[in-house]
Amino acid sequence: MSFLLSPRTIAVIGASRTPGKIGHEILRNIVEYGFKGKVYPVNPNADEILGMKCYKSVLDIPDEVDMAVVVIPAQFVKEAIEQCGKKGVKAVAVISSGFGEVGKVKEEKEIVETAHKYGMRLLGPNIVGVYYAPIMLNATFGPRDVRVGNIAFITQSGALAIALMGWTILHDIGLSAIVSLGNKADIDDGDLLYFFEQDRSTRVILIYMEGVKDGRKFFKACKRVSLEKPIIVLKAGRSERGAIAASSHTGSLAGSDIIYDAAFKQTGVLRAKDIQEAFDWARAFASIDPPKREGVVIITNGGGAGVMATDACEENGLKLLEIPEDLARKFRECMPPFGSTKNPIDLTGQATDEKYEEAIRIAMMDERIGGIIAIYCHTAITDPVKLSHAITRAVYETGRLKPITVCYIGGERCYKGMKVLNEANIPAYPTPEQAVSAMAALYKWARFIKKEKAAKTSPKS
Repeated sequence: MSFLLSPRTIAVIGASRTPGKIGHEILRNIVEYGFKGKVYPVNPNADEILGMKCYKSVLDIPDEVDMAVVVIPAQFVKEAIEQCGKKGVKAVAVISSGFGEVGKVKEEKEIVETAHKYGMRLLGPNIVGVYYAPIMLNATFGPRDVRVGNIAFITQSGALAIALMGWTILHDIGLSAIVSLGNKADIDDGDLLYFFEQDRSTRVILIYMEGVKDGRKFFKACKRVSLEKPIIVLKAGRSERGAIAASSHTGSLAGSDIIYDAAFKQTGVLRAKDIQEAFDWARAFASIDPPKREGVVIITNGGGAGVMATDACEENGLKLLEIPEDLARKFRECMPPFGSTKNPIDLTGQATDEKYEEAIRIAMMDERIGGIIAIYCHTAITDPVKLSHAITRAVYETGRLKPITVCYIGGERCYKGMKVLNEANIPAYPTPEQAVSAMAALYKWARFIKKEKAAKTSPKS
């Protein structure tokens, strides 16, 4: 796997001189994103591409080749892999489609057998490529300006991978890796889970999947890896028609959704219902540590938003802390006489950034509180950007003792404030439900870890 994600030399077989063609854009992405290794274009009909000497065959390259990206018509892929094997290439990423997903199972099996004959691993076919931030490798035909972060994204859908690369840029979400699996003819989700378990650049693993080919291997990997790092899965093909669509898309056998659901719960996998929720959770895990104890406190300047957050906590299995009198006295210092210390802590519409900062410091320092959900409804009293700096001070100057998620409800200025928080690794969201859902995901994973550790240390185990 290291040769696939951390190659020193790459050959692009099917590199093109024509902008807009996949073979051109992948080569350009590799070069322009900042890969420091050697790159060799391979095209028998070109002498030079993007200022680089072009080779007729991978066999003509004068250097060792760790990885080859194959971007040629399906009927020529087997021969290209044969040549890669003779060259001593360690891994191949087959971008080309036209295999198992269109019923050509025999041809797909043959390219895998050819790769294995030479000890190579094969990613794909039918993929958009790979991205790996630690070595600035963008061997995809997606956007070039991917934001570096610590979320590894494994996806069975190539088009979705490209779309979400752009989506993460728009939403300031950083990625450590993107791996498009396509038909999973050889390398699959389980292989990548084991790799990212050991990857120091990755804090959380996000998977889009339609089905698994080796369920036993996949869930065994989930069980082990989820004890070290959170795994978030967006599983499509939930409905009968969706399962049929998945089968025609990547040749997946979607299987019973009830069985998948049960297996996810048993192995500690967090199942998101949609793209937004999946990345909301991933942002939280990428930014903050999970809670050490139960008992959540909501701090808000709007009663209505507090009620919405309370409902969401109930729906998501979050336990709100009953505020003891000594703690209530401290919170009363942050609000006018008509504020509330009942939880939600309602600082009222008069709340300034100083009062928010004071309340969050109190919550951070109190050992009875497990997590904080801070909600701000835009008012003329407090500027959202100024408030963001106040919240950041409160969180960092108290030592980031517990998780906090933040919600800003308002206009453009609120989005600027959320950007400040997200850049400070304090996850911020535009609705109370999203902030609560992210906190709930942190708690679900923390409870799974606690349960598994208790099972291992119990006398029966």
